[in-house]
Amino acid sequence: MTTITIDESALEGMESLLGDQFADTLTFCCSEFQRLGSEVLANLGSDNEAAARHAHSLKSNAAQFGAASLSSLAQEIELTLNQGDVATAQEKSQTLDEQVSGSVEKLQVWFATR
Repeated sequence: MTTITIDESALEGMESLLGDQFADTLTFCCSEFQRLGSEVLANLGSDNEAAARHAHSLKSNAAQFGAASLSSLAQEIELTLNQGDVATAQEKSQTLDEQVSGSVEKLQVWFATR
């Protein structure tokens, strides 16, 4: 089972910064997590440079919006790809879909209880 970690202080900081735009931005970011995760998986093994770029974007976006465990996994995938270790990146990516969906779910629950 994959552990999903959300950094509520990061979410609160973004909520404070974005104000009324926070809800729409959070919704957009959740869809970006899904898109970027899919792009990592689609490119892994065939275009590893593109997969690493998408993992980098996913890492940054997830960190900004408190999806800590998703950000950490994306960073691990990015680093292993940049080191040319495709096998390890593929191994790590096996839980990417679960991290994305679990993070999106936890972020939505967090926002719904505000």
